[in-house]
Amino acid sequence: MIWTWLSSLVARLPRVSGQEMLQFLRREGFTVVRIRGSHHFLNRGHVDTVIPVHGSRTLKTGTLRTILRDIDLTPAEFEQRLKA
Repeated sequence: MIWTWLSSLVARLPRVSGQEMLQFLRREGFTVVRIRGSHHFLNRGHVDTVIPVHGSRTLKTGTLRTILRDIDLTPAEFEQRLKA
């Protein structure tokens, strides 16, 4: 019962691949600074983040949360902007 209530408070993250996240961040004004292997380093002003692009594999939840923390977006804001 409590678990159901708590899970409704936590925003569910959409499952996106590294390539989809890269496209999203480019739309948000980020530019690719460099690529080392499969890791794309992006920045916008003084905000930096790294996106692992491994084909069409989806990003793990912890990795996605770290990226969102880097770019200062909440999961709810990310979901809204992703759909736009």
